[in-house]
Amino acid sequence: MNVFWTAATGVLAIGIVAFCVWRAISTARTPQGSVAWVIFLLSAPWFAVPAYAVFGGHRIRSYTRSRQRSRALTSTLKDQAPHPPAEVARSRLAVFERIVNLPATGGNSATLLIDGHETFAAIFEAIDAAKHNVCVQFYTIVDDATGKALADRLVAAAQRGVTVRLLFDGVGSYGLSRSYRRRLSEAGVQIIDPRAARGPTSRRNINFRNHRKTVIVDGSLGFIGGHNVSDTYMGRNPRYGHWRDTHLALRGPIVAQLQLIFAEDWHWGAGDLLTSELTWDPGLQGDDMPAVLLPTGPADATEAGAQTFFAAIAAARKRLWIASPYFVPDAGTLAALSNASLNGVDVRVILTGKIDHYLPWLAAHAFFDDIRTDGVRIYRYQSGFMHQKVILCDDDLALVGTTNCDIRSFRLNFETMAAICDERFACDIARMLEADLAQCEKYDTPLTEAPVWIRIGSTFARLLAPVL
Repeated sequence: MNVFWTAATGVLAIGIVAFCVWRAISTARTPQGSVAWVIFLLSAPWFAVPAYAVFGGHRIRSYTRSRQRSRALTSTLKDQAPHPPAEVARSRLAVFERIVNLPATGGNSATLLIDGHETFAAIFEAIDAAKHNVCVQFYTIVDDATGKALADRLVAAAQRGVTVRLLFDGVGSYGLSRSYRRRLSEAGVQIIDPRAARGPTSRRNINFRNHRKTVIVDGSLGFIGGHNVSDTYMGRNPRYGHWRDTHLALRGPIVAQLQLIFAEDWHWGAGDLLTSELTWDPGLQGDDMPAVLLPTGPADATEAGAQTFFAAIAAARKRLWIASPYFVPDAGTLAALSNASLNGVDVRVILTGKIDHYLPWLAAHAFFDDIRTDGVRIYRYQSGFMHQKVILCDDDLALVGTTNCDIRSFRLNFETMAAICDERFACDIARMLEADLAQCEKYDTPLTEAPVWIRIGSTFARLLAPVL
């Protein structure tokens, strides 16, 4: 009997490993990913199989089906774009339209919100003025002074009859207390707890993160950017000091697109369709900025996250400035950066100088030499921690949102960027980044001259690049 069970267990184990190997070969998005998983599964199956169960998948069928059910509204928005942009702007944004299947529209306005005090002052003011609906989504919410300030506004809004909905990520907000959630629920705030829901960070999909940071008020005013809800993002954490981040306040048709993505995320988590419960006429703004929202994630039919970044790089003719706290790009992005620089584009990558996560910080060093050889300039922000996600292309195109320059943002996270083609807005972005560059040091140290722990650490960290 023992021999039978031993043999049966062995056959079952071989079958599980074989199935994982087949899945890795047939579903991985890159040959390198397939090879890496196959080697890991065959050489250390007892560790690799559980790891593959958590990190190996790249699609979420439930979310794909959810998105398909909301395509009718997407088509309506596309077919009835209230104010198409001018032809020049439309041509600049056309590639982004095709990537995300949303239309570029005119009639928008975008206001830069620099750092936490400015951002949360604007968000809190908007929530306090809400009359009908407030939709809130953050990757991280912490039950500290900033988190309590948000809760106070949401509770007050719900108590005066506003419909308030809150989404947060189960990994990013892992430590959010039950008392915090209970207080909101008892006040009438509708909450999706991803630890109990079917979303991307449900128990079997913890490798997929909803990294979006969105607030929408009455369907007419939207906010997106890099800030999460925590005292750290207000610069109150002595470990990081000043927290450099960027958010946007948006008005116009792009807000309807932002609200659509919130509705899709809500439907995925709760099964409720919000299309008839929200306002879908945000109106037109006199600034008339052409813009399109760029939602991306692992449920997309194509590599939309990586394609968006690649398209932004390819759009640059004179200047390409990228601000991101993390730099763990894929091979295509590295090649695009090098090619842009070799074509005479002023390519600058602005990174944080402080460390919050050691593995991505170390991995970045493995990529610097390749692009620096081709003329790309790398800067490190020295006046605190820089967390913004901003791309400036030439003098007329800018992207702001939640996407980092790393493979996790490209393939594993649900992200949102706003692409705005407007010289006035691009000028504001340029001034902001010039001020940031004044607080940076140019980083020219080759990996061979870096400290030993960085040389060794970057080599191993690079192997983990697909999941960092």
